Amino acid sequence: MVRPVAHPDIATITVAKILYALADPVRLQIVDDLVRSRSGRSCTEVSHRLGQSMAKSTCSQHYRILRESGLIVCQREGTQLISRVRTEMLEARFPGLLASILRAYRKRPERRRASAVR
Repeated sequence: MVRPVAHPDIATITVAKILYALADPVRLQIVDDLVRSRSGRSCTEVSHRLGQSMAKSTCSQHYRILRESGLIVCQREGTQLISRVRTEMLEARFPGLLASILRAYRKRPERRRASAVR
């Protein structure tokens, strides 16, 4: 039996939970990558795209925090768990918040150097 994936109701999401989730640089990278994907991506796919080598348990922990904060929604597709950013819902609840955070993240000098290397 496949366990359902629990997601918080959009009304329970807080700015504090979002900021906590995005305070970790790896989770910020994950959200930045996921927000660019319309169809969503698996944990393995995102890790590969970001050049991150992490244990499956570490990856799962990051995704759990992102899901519980309300930033992402995960859906089972076959044997994979595909994640997407809840962009429209977040924009409706906190207009401009996620876009502003990601814009600031993308402007960081160390971020631009890392992107140029890939």
